[in-house]
Amino acid sequence: MFEKILLATDGSEHAIRATEKAIAVAECNEDSIVHLVYVFESSKADVLENWNTTGAQGKREEKIRPTEEKIKNAGINYEVEYLRGEPGPTIVKHANENQFDVVVLGSRGLNRFQELVLGSVSHKVAKRANCAVLIIK
Repeated sequence: MFEKILLATDGSEHAIRATEKAIAVAECNEDSIVHLVYVFESSKADVLENWNTTGAQGKREEKIRPTEEKIKNAGINYEVEYLRGEPGPTIVKHANENQFDVVVLGSRGLNRFQELVLGSVSHKVAKRANCAVLIIK
């Protein structure tokens, strides 16, 4: 089944539910590996708030800690990657360039107007990824 699984997370409730599904998918194939990806955008506020990279990295690690612990406790092989950029396009680019079998990510609770105007990360990934995409509500 799926061997190379990309799990995009931001530490949200939807992302935690997506983690549970990624684990279930990974358990179907003992050779599978979950690539846990956290995408962050650098801004002036981020730089001013976290003047040293250690502080910023620590906050990122804290956000994904529950996700990482769930995967570790399930005994699933995994890797963690931090990517810089706009979440939707960055996830798509990473998925397509690294030939993942499936991308697993949580949906966002946008209303129809916001989704129409802004577009959601999950919607962008579903439209542009060259592999299967599993969106978890």
